[in-house]
Amino acid sequence: MTTEQPPSRSVEVERRGRAGWVRLSRPEALNALDGALVGELVAAVRELDADDDVAVVVLTGAGRAFAAGADITALADRTYLDMHLHDPLRALEEVGRLRTPVVAGVSGYALGGGCELAMMCDVVVAAEGSRFGLPELGLGVVPGLGGTQRLPRAVGKALAADMVLTGRLLDAEEARQAGLVSRVVPAEELLAEVARVADAVAARSLPVLVSAKEALQAAQETPLAEGLRLERLAFAATFALADRAEGMAAFRDRRPPRFEDR
Repeated sequence: MTTEQPPSRSVEVERRGRAGWVRLSRPEALNALDGALVGELVAAVRELDADDDVAVVVLTGAGRAFAAGADITALADRTYLDMHLHDPLRALEEVGRLRTPVVAGVSGYALGGGCELAMMCDVVVAAEGSRFGLPELGLGVVPGLGGTQRLPRAVGKALAADMVLTGRLLDAEEARQAGLVSRVVPAEELLAEVARVADAVAARSLPVLVSAKEALQAAQETPLAEGLRLERLAFAATFALADRAEGMAAFRDRRPPRFEDR
């Protein structure tokens, strides 16, 4: 059964089974990231992340863009002190810290903060024709939401430098080949494919999903030896779960597992 919350000004939230769908909804501004949208988005994903009935968060954008970056009109008159103490975009980093896996469905533009937001997600499904890039230097600023840090880890130093320093945009297929995008589908199939990915994630055991995501994040943030140590601990810990016993019993019995998140 699908339940829907009343839409907010900038973000719409919908529950579909074990998936929480969050849609950026400022299509007239290409979903540019202003303080109101950021606040609503962070509040929405925080609430979903705390809900043990939610196994996956889905993030999409309304209209012709996933998110076309920061709302420049809202930033143009800010000072160094404003941004150092009260950066309205900094709270978006919480998306990258969610325990729950996040699937992004990208259609149209994912630029600047929008590209950085997509990089905070675990699986990125892109529609053909989507465009990814970090054009901040053309505005006289550097990327400020992880673009210079996450992008080299995703696509390598050379391509990341090309994108950051020249403003080069990647289309969806280039982004997939570079490792920035997980899957590319025709635009008319995007939401159906995102739903299939979300359903596949949501069919897993929640505690195992959380452990797997933690291990994947560690691979980006720790030396290999430390990452392997954390992975071994996570692997051993699953043997304390009833869901591990059920998963292996189901494999032995040649039937789908019935996980209970314990």
